Amino acid sequence: MNHPRPVTRWSGPLWAGLRIGLLGGSFNPAHEGHRHISMVALATLRLDAVWWLVSPQNPLKPRAGMEALAGRLAEARRVAAHPRIVPTAIERELGTVYTAETLDRLHRRFPGTRFVWLMGADNLAQIPRWRDWRKIFERTPVAVFNRPPYSLKALGGKAARRFRDRRVGAERAGGLAALDPPAWVYLDSPMHPASATEIRRRRAAPARRADRGLS
Repeated sequence: MNHPRPVTRWSGPLWAGLRIGLLGGSFNPAHEGHRHISMVALATLRLDAVWWLVSPQNPLKPRAGMEALAGRLAEARRVAAHPRIVPTAIERELGTVYTAETLDRLHRRFPGTRFVWLMGADNLAQIPRWRDWRKIFERTPVAVFNRPPYSLKALGGKAARRFRDRRVGAERAGGLAALDPPAWVYLDSPMHPASATEIRRRRAAPARRADRGLS
């Protein structure tokens, strides 16, 4: 599929019956790690597309150092570089801040679409801090990707224990989108080493040197 326009301009019926992975985050900036996990999700979960939900402002992250949404979205589109990876700022139009609310609105807007929430093990470990986090599992199948060193803690954490009876084996990952939630899978796939924090640090280094009068 070729997706040259924002998701919000498409009608729900266009996506009816398709399996769509949702990767949320600040994307400050988007990097090859996001693309890598998306490609793994497309293949392993047998998805038709992955939407990147570029957040206007993550409520758990400070505004300081956060690039404007337009810049982050443009960078995400450059990095995605794949017709089945679709960066979007749909949360801005929906007016949502919290993931549970975003998922509820998406299910309403695209009633015939099978969504899967994608996240790293670091987010599984901290998801009990998210507003209405149980509703995420109860509304949408979830795929959790290995992210050392968080994975061991995450798999023994509150969310994993709460929904331990709804975990499916990795061998069933290809059918996750068709399962009735709650349903989740942990995928021990190799991770890409890219880090948004490290990218921001490298980008800021020349400016710091200039401020000190260094070449």
